[in-house]
Amino acid sequence: MATPQRVHVTHTYTSDPATVFEKLAEHENLGPVFGAKITRVKDGDTSRNGVGSTRSLKIGPLPAFHETTTVAEPHTLIEYKISKGSPLKGHWGRQVLTPTTDGGTLLDYTIGFDMPIPGVAGIIGKVLTKNISKGLGKLTP
Repeated sequence: MATPQRVHVTHTYTSDPATVFEKLAEHENLGPVFGAKITRVKDGDTSRNGVGSTRSLKIGPLPAFHETTTVAEPHTLIEYKISKGSPLKGHWGRQVLTPTTDGGTLLDYTIGFDMPIPGVAGIIGKVLTKNISKGLGKLTP
């Protein structure tokens, strides 16, 4: 997953990894995290939110784009990529969930991408970091 721009955010939840995973995997729950209107496009190949499940994201006046789940390991890992309609190149996301000693969950969230216009990826990265950091607190598992 080599891409020049990285966004890295961590967030600790008081809920266990199973609960956090179920909340993150359900596409419709992610609107407040990304500040987007999210619509389910397709269920996964073997489960509703599993590999192959696709969501459409509409952020402000920008055109909608699709993200498709590529890895879904229950209670531990979600990976996805933009599959349609974005100027971001090589975009991917990885959410790793680790149990904490007090029964909660540490979410380690990394996004990678590039832009064909020099310098723009860095600006987008700063905006994403700020918005996702703020948005993860709104997700209450």
